[in-house]
Amino acid sequence: MTLGGKLKFWLKKIQVPTEPGLSTAQLMLTNDDLRPVEPERRQWGWLNFVAFWIADSLNVSWLCVWIGYTVAAIFVYILGRIATIYRIPFAVANRASFGIWGSFWPIINRAAMAVIWYGVQVRKLTPRMRSILTFPKRKSYLGGECVTLMIAAIWPSYNNLPNTIPSSSGVTTKQFVSFLLFWLLSLPALWFPIYKVRHVFTVKAYFSPACAIAFFGWAIARAHGLGPIIDQPNKAHGSDLAWAFVKSIMNCIANFAALVINNPDFTRYAREPKDALWPQLITIPVGFAVTSFIGIIVSSSSSVIFGEAVWNPLTLLGMFLKDASSAERFGIFVIGAGFALAQLGTNIAANSVSAGTNLTALLPRFCTIRRGGYLCAAIGLAMCPVSTFLSARWTNPKRLQWTLVESSSKFTLYLSAYSVFLSAIAGVMVSDYYLVRKGFLDIQALYSAERDGLYYGTFGVSWHGYAAYISGILVNIVGFAGAIGVNVPVGAKYIYNINYFSGFIVSGGVYWALARMVPIPGTSDTWNEIPYEPHHMSDSDEKKVGDV
Repeated sequence: MTLGGKLKFWLKKIQVPTEPGLSTAQLMLTNDDLRPVEPERRQWGWLNFVAFWIADSLNVSWLCVWIGYTVAAIFVYILGRIATIYRIPFAVANRASFGIWGSFWPIINRAAMAVIWYGVQVRKLTPRMRSILTFPKRKSYLGGECVTLMIAAIWPSYNNLPNTIPSSSGVTTKQFVSFLLFWLLSLPALWFPIYKVRHVFTVKAYFSPACAIAFFGWAIARAHGLGPIIDQPNKAHGSDLAWAFVKSIMNCIANFAALVINNPDFTRYAREPKDALWPQLITIPVGFAVTSFIGIIVSSSSSVIFGEAVWNPLTLLGMFLKDASSAERFGIFVIGAGFALAQLGTNIAANSVSAGTNLTALLPRFCTIRRGGYLCAAIGLAMCPVSTFLSARWTNPKRLQWTLVESSSKFTLYLSAYSVFLSAIAGVMVSDYYLVRKGFLDIQALYSAERDGLYYGTFGVSWHGYAAYISGILVNIVGFAGAIGVNVPVGAKYIYNINYFSGFIVSGGVYWALARMVPIPGTSDTWNEIPYEPHHMSDSDEKKVGDV
């Protein structure tokens, strides 16, 4: 067999089973993981959504937390509702806003960041990364560090494991072993389909909070009560305090920017639309407020106990290992296991499912959500030895160092920049669904590449969507330049301080205005949600799709 013949043979081997009679274009738009969810797989009830968000909130992160996560919950719901009605993932839903082929860029954007974050979140922190955990930052119980803590609690000599990896790599043998163990233990969870993986979040929702509360009580006891912790003075006053308050709210929302976008990947499995309403609107702000409070108190206790601020709770827990009794070591092992489970659930919710779904949308002939999740994990493994991550040092262009989590300030800067792009995508999608189309989507047309299709646009791209998307990014560009040290007007900095709102409102407003000036097909004059209910959707159906 020739090389070309062998390649063709293996490509055919790894192809995903599809319906017969589909055109090449249809094969690029659909497979079983992208179709609307049929009733048999709608197994997420209201309690599963409560457990999902309790599980996701346990990630070590008070008034601004309540406000920030309440606003985030609203964004989560309004994007997720699309999927509770039409049972489609983000990768399919955004075809209505950006065009059948134009939807690929938002998909690539989200998939790339999910893959990168999978690698970041399972990797153990290096000493230079220890300041990452200021509240209320991104999910930061990195799995490798949890494993290190658990092993060291049983075998203290693990901390003295000889390093055989060059220091220039930025990772030690101990760190790599911990990373690899967590990575391997995470793989079985990627096998299960989304409608079954809900059980992982249910277990995590009970076990991880119990461990966090135990750590909370232990830290307070070692600090001799809450009094010495709470009595520490506030260092910000006046306008500095006000803007710190605003920035903290925006950090909460930025923390959720990715989850807002990929929430349809989960809500499509809801039994009923109401199962994804109040459980999300209530559990997100309450869960994150409580766990942020625990994280703040635990971290602040370090100043009282050890005389220094330790913002990484896992680092603080590791400090408890010194001169610990056997019972205390067992307690540290259990708490570390709870945090490891929390990180596993967070990685599934925020990264592997999102990456799997979006990679499936990009390569539906060869990829499924399961395959995409494992591909995400493989790339995350490849990222591990890299010394530092994802945010270039602009001050030294000759040496491009990746320093995503080197410090809390760089981390916050990255979160803000990332949320600028995602807020513009969310703004376009919300405006399209709620204001322009008034809840109407034609499911068949979302899987059609016909040039006269409702969502095909111009050469497969919706210029309305991209003009609005770029506008939502541009409004924050000057402020972002100021955030990295460029001298810009103070007004631009203030706009950037509320970058998620500004990007969302501008992109959504521009999309609505353009649709009013140059109408798009497939809209409705009145609110017209039509819940998807057929048992199975055939892509070979030649039904003619017309305007409403």
